[in-house]
Amino acid sequence: MIIFRELTIGDAEKLVEIDRSEYIDFIYELQYGDVVKVPAGHQCPNWDRDQAREMINRYKLELELGGKAFGAFDKDILVGFAVLGHKFRGKKKDQLQVDLMYVSKTYRRQGIGTRLMNDISQEARRRGAARLYISSTETESAVSFYRGNGGELTEEIDEELFRLEPLDIHMIKKL
Repeated sequence: MIIFRELTIGDAEKLVEIDRSEYIDFIYELQYGDVVKVPAGHQCPNWDRDQAREMINRYKLELELGGKAFGAFDKDILVGFAVLGHKFRGKKKDQLQVDLMYVSKTYRRQGIGTRLMNDISQEARRRGAARLYISSTETESAVSFYRGNGGELTEEIDEELFRLEPLDIHMIKKL
């Protein structure tokens, strides 16, 4: 049985329990305002030590600045988490970002990610946001997940996030 709860800064070290690995058959590229499916055919490994430390630091910073995180646990093992960014974005300053989101490989396609999206969507609405900004990795699995949960290509690209991850597929989810 999966237990969902709000995460704290003290949960940061548990993030390494997530197995982000997957085989990537296809990625998406933004071409002329539309996403195009492109063969990839490679393995995405789990985080190495440096990547894990970077993610933990990013998680801690976001929570210290006022972001909120939710997690999914199988017994005491973290199997999924989502972080809602603290900073309002967009021309109207009515968007909050899905800052981090992962579900462990063996727990995918069980509704965990959707539940976490619902949790951060509810929190974003509570904070007064009208939309979630999603800077999704370009993998078929990630883009399909966000699209299946209401994400649509955005016409208003966040320049700061685009500079950080120019290959990402940038979307908006209306709340």
